[in-house]
Amino acid sequence: MGDATPTEDVDRSDPEYRAWLKEAVRKVQADANRTADTHLLRFPLPEHWGIDLYLKDESTHPTGSLKHRLARSLFLYGLCNGWIRPGKPVIEASSGSTAVSEAYFAKLIGVPFIAVMPRTTSREKTRLIEFHGGRCHLVEDPRTVYDVSASLAADSGGHYMDQFTYAERATDWRGNNNIAESIYQQLRLERYPEPAWIVATAGTGGTSATIARYVHYMQYDTRVCVPDPENSCFFEGWTEGNPQASSDCGSRIEGIGRPRMEPSFVPGAVDRMMKVPDAASIAALRALERAIGRRAGGSTGTGLWSALKIVGEMLADGRTGSVVTLICDPGDRYLDKYYADDWLAGQGLDIEPYSGVLDHFLTTGAWRD
Repeated sequence: MGDATPTEDVDRSDPEYRAWLKEAVRKVQADANRTADTHLLRFPLPEHWGIDLYLKDESTHPTGSLKHRLARSLFLYGLCNGWIRPGKPVIEASSGSTAVSEAYFAKLIGVPFIAVMPRTTSREKTRLIEFHGGRCHLVEDPRTVYDVSASLAADSGGHYMDQFTYAERATDWRGNNNIAESIYQQLRLERYPEPAWIVATAGTGGTSATIARYVHYMQYDTRVCVPDPENSCFFEGWTEGNPQASSDCGSRIEGIGRPRMEPSFVPGAVDRMMKVPDAASIAALRALERAIGRRAGGSTGTGLWSALKIVGEMLADGRTGSVVTLICDPGDRYLDKYYADDWLAGQGLDIEPYSGVLDHFLTTGAWRD
């Protein structure tokens, strides 16, 4: 859990501390103010289908991923709660992208940062964390990242950010330029401005919770689908109504999928979940590169596979409308994994059958499982 009750006695009324806090909050808010919103890209589908597919390109944030929004919110939340203190480290359990973004904000306000991550995290992510001044603490068992992070925070007097608990509460889901509000604003002039479906994968579950809550709050008819990769328990926990669901190993799709039902995942807010094979996720991200010339990470492939399957269902039912999913981070972080055929072979992943499904669908409009 987060460091809500610091052991160190800190005088919160001290003028020097209050000046530091005001300046730290200003710097984080200034980052948001000068950063233009991310683009909404169109995935090419035949016009006569009457269905438009969009990708919200979160890879254009300063730290290159969807997690930039989350890290900004978590830092503001921690600062305003008095949990982040001058000179004390911020520690985070992460599969990489959140840690990259948090390292950026830690450097921005001048505090140390330590990322606790599985040893299998891509080399490019560890390089980026260190580029932003952070330190990587790698563990063999992904399930231990929580306890190791809490121990490091306790030993150092720092703050365990705990994205998996606080992601859903640190973001203002009612609006305030969150990702959901941004999607609807960008669709205003499109032929189907209210999407039939928004597809959002889950790591913490914070993004899917923000989008789903906003949809309900604004009384839209949009449905929210959360795809889940292999070696993750979200799908089983959702379908079985089991908050204690777990997985014995970590997800191969970095950034999404968890070995436990995270506190920030809100099952009751979403309308549908899909279980997506890892090979299908990688086939979809490679199809994305062929379609729009952009490389993306594995979580983008998981979402795109599900979004295209939903498009196929709409097409089969004679329905029109729009579907939105996300480009979560860039593919250059995974050149040695999802874009490397030797890595696929070493993992026993055969993407050809799934590539065939996508090619057949995009050519004929018929989805075949």
